[in-house]
Amino acid sequence: MPNPSSWLPERATATAAGGHVSTEDGGLSTALASPLAPHCTGLTPEQLLAAAFASCLHHAAVEAAAEITDEAHTVEVTAEAKLGRDGDGRYRADVHAEISSAGLTREQLADLAACADRLWPFSSGDASRHRLTVTPAENGRR
Repeated sequence: MPNPSSWLPERATATAAGGHVSTEDGGLSTALASPLAPHCTGLTPEQLLAAAFASCLHHAAVEAAAEITDEAHTVEVTAEAKLGRDGDGRYRADVHAEISSAGLTREQLADLAACADRLWPFSSGDASRHRLTVTPAENGRR
């Protein structure tokens, strides 16, 4: 992991409970689909994963595009996420993302996609660049 002083100062907190997810700052607030109440409407885990990956990769792609074109504002990322189950019941995720940008040649677009993929922490070629730690919260913490 990087030196703690190299982390960007921004951070985000989100809470999911009672069929709802929201960010601490209120920037995102939406209903969630529930495995306990299949009739409930709301975003599914697949939709949330696709949105998170598209957002994160878009950020990296815009940064990368600034080195290639004056049209970085035209960068678009589409992400598709699917969940599967292993034989032992654990979930696995398969995410495919595509990057496009107006006016770029195929070669420039390939360079943009490769550069963006290297920048973001969930690179397609290096699973060791991210870590997820899951721990129980202290009782009564909300």
